[in-house]
Amino acid sequence: MNFLFPGAMIRKERMRRNWSQEGLCEGICAVSYLSKIEQGKAEAGSEILRLLFERLELPWYDDELTMTVAESLISRCYDALFSCDDKRLEMLRAEFSEKEAFISNSPYALDGTLLHEFLFRTYEPAGKDMEPFLDRRQLALQRMLQGRHEEAMRLYPCPYLNLMTGIRLYEQGGSDAAALGYLRRAYDMAAEEGYVRVMLLARFYMGNCYCNRIDIENMNAHYLIVERLARALEDRELLRDMYYNKASACLEAGRYEEAYAYFAQVQQPAIMDLHKLAICCEKLGRRGEAFAALDRAEGMEAAYPDLQLSRQMCGLVRFRLEHEDYLQCPQYGEQLLHVYRECRRKMPIGYAAFHLPWVLEWHTAARQYRAAYELLRDFPIRLPIKQD
Repeated sequence: MNFLFPGAMIRKERMRRNWSQEGLCEGICAVSYLSKIEQGKAEAGSEILRLLFERLELPWYDDELTMTVAESLISRCYDALFSCDDKRLEMLRAEFSEKEAFISNSPYALDGTLLHEFLFRTYEPAGKDMEPFLDRRQLALQRMLQGRHEEAMRLYPCPYLNLMTGIRLYEQGGSDAAALGYLRRAYDMAAEEGYVRVMLLARFYMGNCYCNRIDIENMNAHYLIVERLARALEDRELLRDMYYNKASACLEAGRYEEAYAYFAQVQQPAIMDLHKLAICCEKLGRRGEAFAALDRAEGMEAAYPDLQLSRQMCGLVRFRLEHEDYLQCPQYGEQLLHVYRECRRKMPIGYAAFHLPWVLEWHTAARQYRAAYELLRDFPIRLPIKQD
């Protein structure tokens, strides 16, 4: 809550109307006092605020009932956010929508503005003109919305922001050591403060870091803890993601039978499950099964990755199955490089890492050795490249 922020709201509306300070505050307060209110240098009394907002034809709520209700809702929203409790955030969304008009015109307006972005997953930062009025927690969330995660974490070093910073570094393919450092700190802090879901997510992404490296041993060590926590929290969706990652790592490591054993038994497969199943079958010489998996994938919808990219990934597998000489087909190279660039541009780094061996294979077959060398040299993850 910030009792100085109403001054910024008053100034913004006054400027929008092209009113002078003298015209706005006549009969209410001195011009010098209004100037201090607008600059956040003075906290206006309740009656003066009411009169200023009334003259601007803006509502303002700072009565005891509104403040009590707003404080309770804002507190519960922050707790759900910092607990990574998405289900509770969803439950709070309707209540927040109902009361947002009051919160947006109260001393809790800044909290409401920032929390709206997380509750409704729009993730747009607040206007920069608001920043002088933000406290450390609010400014940390603002920096996070701006993509400045490490700065956010330094401002407010809580388990949640350590987790988000670690996830950001993991997804971008930055330093694994840095990502793991933030994730370990998130896990340890969450254990001390009782944020069990933060613990779960921190361990999950630690396992993901090793998954990207195809470091099966360390991946499994972290995923074992993930499995225990996820079962305790009855998080079946995250368990499914974990099993998918484990099987994908086996596929990338050349352990095709192990990967096939998982993807062949998925009861309600998504497009990416069928994509991986088709590759397993491709590697194991089960062409009929591979085509059947790709045919099933064609009629399915996908949200993540988006449908177009998912179908393009499947298209690469189909192309290899249909063309034994795919490495001599320029069309295959164009499609492959397009998918690889799209994965680098808009997906976590693991998607590009998965396609990297095929890209290197293509460059090598085309005798583009320098391109292959530079690609491998500049790739943000050091991982074993297996291609048979």
